[in-house]
Amino acid sequence: MKRFCFVMALLLANALAFAAMDSLSVPVGASGIQSPTGIWWPQESQLSVKSTKAQKSQNAKKAKKEQTKSVTSDAAKSSVVVWFHGGMGSSNCAKGLDAGAGFADFYPEKIVVSVSACRENHWVTKGMIDAVDAALDSVAARRKSPVEKVSLVGISDGSLGVLTYSLEGRRAVENRLLMSSFGGFLGEPQAIASQKKMQSGRFRFLQGGKDRLYPSDKTVPWITEFCKAVQVDCELRFDPEGEHDWSYWWNKHLDWIKDAVREK
Repeated sequence: MKRFCFVMALLLANALAFAAMDSLSVPVGASGIQSPTGIWWPQESQLSVKSTKAQKSQNAKKAKKEQTKSVTSDAAKSSVVVWFHGGMGSSNCAKGLDAGAGFADFYPEKIVVSVSACRENHWVTKGMIDAVDAALDSVAARRKSPVEKVSLVGISDGSLGVLTYSLEGRRAVENRLLMSSFGGFLGEPQAIASQKKMQSGRFRFLQGGKDRLYPSDKTVPWITEFCKAVQVDCELRFDPEGEHDWSYWWNKHLDWIKDAVREK
């Protein structure tokens, strides 16, 4: 147990090195498990830290207790984006911290939330959807303003988190971006698209012709049928050379990524 606590503390400390403005652990439902989570505040809403004598003397532990952090009023108006990382069943149970750091750079004007899924606590479980909402509750409390609407972005099996949160999460969804996805793992496209909670917001799919894990002959027909069935703005952007990994999309189609999460 001591070793586990030490490892968790080390991981959270490393998250700060990735420039996460906040890191915390949120409960995964009633399981008793905590999910390491990163929250990146807008660049214009940098956390202000009150200097103390302890800080000046470089007494880190005492400084941490005495420093006062406050989020500027700009953060209360900022939109919120939730990032669902890929590899949801991996043994890296703090993956959201690392993955979220790189993702947050593309949305400097928004609040970015990245929860960590792993092993049996993957995105298609109620516990992980509850964990996302717990992180959003934390954002609301910190900025003293409710989070009523969110945008969702997922890569690979993280896209299953986008669909699952859309169906089971507590917040309304404005924008959804699913990259290198295959919703067929959740069921038939018409059955998912017909759900009432899918009848709002936007859907954007980025899919590649050279996806090594989710071949386009399987994924594109599913997405096409989904977009036909769902009664909202839904679009597939297909790149014949597109690969599976997140790095391909942000290197080749950053404009598509940014356009998918925008203000109305």
